[in-house]
Amino acid sequence: MNSDADSYVGPRVWFTHRRVTVLPPTAPPSGWVQATFSVVSPGTERRALATSTESAIPAGYMNLTPDPEQTGAWLLAPVPHGAAFNPHHPSALTTPPNTTLEIAALARFQQIAHLGMNKLAADAELHDALVIGSGPVALGCVLELHRRGAQRVRVLTTRRDPPVAAVPGVVLVAATDTHTADVVIDATGQPHRATAWLNEGGVLGLLGTPNQAHRLAALPMHRSGWTVHGMHELASYDHAHYREAYATCARWLTSAVTPHLTTACCRLVPGAHAPQLFEYLQRPHARPTEPILILEWQ
Repeated sequence: MNSDADSYVGPRVWFTHRRVTVLPPTAPPSGWVQATFSVVSPGTERRALATSTESAIPAGYMNLTPDPEQTGAWLLAPVPHGAAFNPHHPSALTTPPNTTLEIAALARFQQIAHLGMNKLAADAELHDALVIGSGPVALGCVLELHRRGAQRVRVLTTRRDPPVAAVPGVVLVAATDTHTADVVIDATGQPHRATAWLNEGGVLGLLGTPNQAHRLAALPMHRSGWTVHGMHELASYDHAHYREAYATCARWLTSAVTPHLTTACCRLVPGAHAPQLFEYLQRPHARPTEPILILEWQ
């Protein structure tokens, strides 16, 4: 979902030379809406922060505000943290009525897996997939596998007692359980590590965005008969299909997921505290337990 710079003003969070700055709000043009919340994409934003130079860049891409045209619904737009935006942004999404803030955020990550997983369906049995990671992308993947009927989903993570473990059917596995999966979905952006768990003839799904420095060696893929699928959400992008995938996830989450799970998976953070939050995100052992981090803008 690509941002249109003419459809927003006043990003609140900026990265400059590996530092985070929060700016005051900008008055929106007539008819536009002010973001009330925005969702952090930890992996993408950590990379952007680590490579930021003296030229300031706006951070973030997932804003939420109450839908001005539909009571009880949220409007999502792919614009930087805290920005005001045109409610008719060409890539905006709308939740079904009576969707909670937490469900709206969870559904956005599940939508990524929903769209990417359609590419695996022809080549993979998803009933016993191994998901690598326990962050927001991995959580969305596990939820989507559950929605599709998977009774058992193995999750490989270094975190202790991650919230994803509360999803029905999840089994946490150890790093020593190599070459035990016919389907591996990497949600960390480190696919070169994922192949250690893949059986011969297996399927590897690339759901997390890899760093350009990461490489998959062709010879092991050739000899092992692996199938590798890119699972980027914007591949073969069609906005009507994109919008329906999001609505499907939001409706399912509202009916199938307990409030306890959504509370355990989401943390609200005042937008003014964004610098401290990104400092924590850069220290693996200090990161918040909740995978979904939502900045609140007053």
